[in-house]
Amino acid sequence: MSEIGWGILGTGGIAHTFTKDLVDDGHRIVAVGSRTQERADAFADEFDIHTAYGSYEDLVADPDVDIVYIATPHPEHAAGAELALNAGKHVLVEKPFTLNAAEAVRVVELAESKGLLVLEAMWTRFLPHVERIRELIADGTLGQLREFAADHEQLLPSDPQHRINALELGGGALLDLGVYPISFASMLFGAPESVQASARFGPTGADAATDAVFGYGDRALAITRCALDLPGTNTATILGTDARIEIDSVWYAPTSFRVITHDGEVTEAYKTRIVGGGKQFQAREAERLIEAGETESPIMPQAESVSIMRTMDAVRERIGLVYPQERPGV
Repeated sequence: MSEIGWGILGTGGIAHTFTKDLVDDGHRIVAVGSRTQERADAFADEFDIHTAYGSYEDLVADPDVDIVYIATPHPEHAAGAELALNAGKHVLVEKPFTLNAAEAVRVVELAESKGLLVLEAMWTRFLPHVERIRELIADGTLGQLREFAADHEQLLPSDPQHRINALELGGGALLDLGVYPISFASMLFGAPESVQASARFGPTGADAATDAVFGYGDRALAITRCALDLPGTNTATILGTDARIEIDSVWYAPTSFRVITHDGEVTEAYKTRIVGGGKQFQAREAERLIEAGETESPIMPQAESVSIMRTMDAVRERIGLVYPQERPGV
């Protein structure tokens, strides 16, 4: 493993999950920053991190930190990324990349002006089974891609104060869960030419479930579903003119899949065999890029992160979802 120093900005649940994979994979974590010294100290003690800061500003100023992982709530992603970039640090930003496309453009332009890496932590993209799926598609195994369908539906806390339900924190199914199938559809087909969407809303005004249909002219269709108040199958299917891929549950995490021809023959049965939870692969890619002096990943390009946020903005426009930060006068 490289000697690149990681700084963890934020100490919530996703920060714990990612940091555990970093530790288990042998990466070098040099500091953590939180809004309070108490939370930073507790996180540092848990993962045996040498330095803990009670502010994000102190974290990004640490000369031993080379790359900052942004693990704050969605509305704070852009501000955290900008803080780190302005301090001369590379950035891995937890998905969704930002709250909306305007913020995404601002972050990418800042990174480009600084000559620094900014990478969206869409960890699914970097997993071995997804890498194999990309190889199969590139080889023409499926023929021409025609359809993609996936769901990401979970039974999450119903407490209105919980982050997942708090509209002011970017809560709702779309940004937390829907981003996975929407990003995957983007990987397969690019930006959609048409967007249709419907939603049902919870008591806080956050979307409890959002279904979307994306059209790509005469080429293809994608159907995505997400919900935070009921468990789904969490499977995905990619259909081509020659064959299909059925990805097992949980499709966006390390899992198995099958390639099936139209006459029912299984031509490949893939099973993921990894150590760790899977978030280490995005960290490996970030370190590879930094060591190579590169500022963009071909697996998760910056322009595509912006495009995905534009697609999510279009979905929100269709369902009438506006976050408090986006309202006039805020």
